[in-house]
Amino acid sequence: MPRIESVDLNLLAPLHALLEERHVSRAAARLHTTQPSMSRALQRLRATLGDELLVRGPGGYQLTPRAERIQAELQQALPRLEHVFSGETFDPATSARAFRLAGTDYTVSLLSGPLLGRVFEQSPGSTVLFSRWHHAVFADAEHGMVDLLIHGGTPPPPLRSHVLFEEGYSCLISSHHPLAQCSAMSLEDYLDCAHIVIDVTDGRQGHVDRRLESLGRPRRASVTVPYHAAAASMVPGTSLVATLPTRFAIQNAAPGITTVIPAPDEIGPMSYAMSWHPRLDDDAAHRWLRDTIISTLNTN
Repeated sequence: MPRIESVDLNLLAPLHALLEERHVSRAAARLHTTQPSMSRALQRLRATLGDELLVRGPGGYQLTPRAERIQAELQQALPRLEHVFSGETFDPATSARAFRLAGTDYTVSLLSGPLLGRVFEQSPGSTVLFSRWHHAVFADAEHGMVDLLIHGGTPPPPLRSHVLFEEGYSCLISSHHPLAQCSAMSLEDYLDCAHIVIDVTDGRQGHVDRRLESLGRPRRASVTVPYHAAAASMVPGTSLVATLPTRFAIQNAAPGITTVIPAPDEIGPMSYAMSWHPRLDDDAAHRWLRDTIISTLNTN
């Protein structure tokens, strides 16, 4: 029995046409080729399969028993092969895809409500698994352990990325803090404060600490916590400063208890992006998820 790698798969279409048409000329017309070309294909098929396949009878060509069995197998196999080589489709309404995302508690809280509402409205059978951010999360995406990352900054190669939005930083402080009545905070005043640092990776708060260190003006961490929400909860009744994405700071401010002040201009805004491995570029379900995230953010 010939191995698949030794078989000329270009003979598959002529074989299918010959067995269905049971006539060399009609099979040739069906495949828009010449009768001599189809005759040569039939000869090669007979040699490959070790069977005559078509034999002349009183009413024209007839299939051999082997050809009848092959025809039955092709009726099952060809639709599957066509599916393999056709463009992949994704129907969210009937899918049960599990999407694995990773992000900080800020990005998860920003997306989760609006995004999940849209995902489950369109794809009720799908599931979304959020995992925590950690120092090796980009490697997780590269090794296929997570499908999509939502984060600030730029990912390392070979990951793809798409910028979702840009956001500035603000300081959340107690309403009784000495700077609570200021409309802005200078870098000097900021550095004189006691800070809550959110440990995004390696004990640093990503963009904020990188910017300060690039200026040669690092801040002093009085408290280090793993989550943005934990930092916001520690501010009331203390002299601590939590430097947070502006919309998160505003959402977590309590009138009369905490106050939001713009962070020093030197910190500047940061771009937030979604990142994924290139192998998922053309995955239909992954494209749908990326498009859903973009449309969700554009309408909120």
